[in-house]
Amino acid sequence: MAGAYAGKKPGPLPPGTADFYSDMKSKPSREMREAAMDAPLGDEQKGEDPTTTELHERVARLLGKEDALFMPSATMTNEIAVAIHCQPGDEIIVERSSHLVNFEAGAPGMLAGVQTQMLDGANGMFSAEQVAAAIRPKGNLYIPETGLVVVEQTTNMGGGAVWPLQQMREVAAVARQAGIATHLDGARLMNAVVKTGISAEDYAQGYDSVTFCFTKALGCPFGALLVGSEEFIQRAWRLRQLLGGGLRQSGFMAALCLYALDHNVERLADDHRRAGQIASTLRGLDLVERVLPAETNIVIFDISRDGPTAAELVDRLLSQGFLVGAFGERRIRIVTHIGVDQSDTNRLCDELKVLLSTG
Repeated sequence: MAGAYAGKKPGPLPPGTADFYSDMKSKPSREMREAAMDAPLGDEQKGEDPTTTELHERVARLLGKEDALFMPSATMTNEIAVAIHCQPGDEIIVERSSHLVNFEAGAPGMLAGVQTQMLDGANGMFSAEQVAAAIRPKGNLYIPETGLVVVEQTTNMGGGAVWPLQQMREVAAVARQAGIATHLDGARLMNAVVKTGISAEDYAQGYDSVTFCFTKALGCPFGALLVGSEEFIQRAWRLRQLLGGGLRQSGFMAALCLYALDHNVERLADDHRRAGQIASTLRGLDLVERVLPAETNIVIFDISRDGPTAAELVDRLLSQGFLVGAFGERRIRIVTHIGVDQSDTNRLCDELKVLLSTG
């Protein structure tokens, strides 16, 4: 499952390209950049950066947890969580299409020495019954022990699907009853919050640790937080240092994240509406075989055998000023975000009608 530019060498996009490849491709606005100019600074590793400390406290409160720690990326937060919750030789339970399995370069095995048991979920979501069946019995000297259950909200390759709150709580309850830790990869958690009106704290309830990312839908160029108990975050500090992720005057970057919390959350509804428009357009096209439910800002669809390959469609769209992602021979992902507007969306829908219709 490679998300490539259809075999093309990565490089600068043609001027004026509307980049629907990922919400990570958005660029900070001038107002966001200006928010960093006068941010109070200090040595974050010594607890002396007041802006970073404010971000820690604010996100911890948002998720109903005791503490948080700023890191360069959500991948780092996920992998540090795995390493803290597990012992080498353990097994983690995760959905097959999840980011942790497919886009973190095999880090669970390399950095934490764990293996993954991948469940086949519906649009990236598995059930409590699947978790119960997958948990390894303790005390057997020949098999790995289950150390962690990971849930991804929203689901990336599940088409931005939103886990129902009750389903998340049932999964967490099964893990807790078995004495197994839980981690919420909330890289796009605020998309779920805006979509459903359910609070981030409610979604995080029952999960021992949470990843909260700013570089995706919230439009920041840097940063994610790992959130959990004070004892858990204390251990995370040490692992972050071990991996080279320690920060100094990080208030410049933390200020961007604080700006995003103040200005870029409610507007996620615009991304969701535009993704819904794209999905609706695709469902009416002859050469589209399947469109995953587009609940938030991600649209994933499969091209029929009568149509172009995913790589061919990416090339054709790029020639017309649009970048989307090929994630398989016939699967395309389109992501709406702060960097593409309604005009871009309308034009993309018109071009998709041209390229994926037989009439």
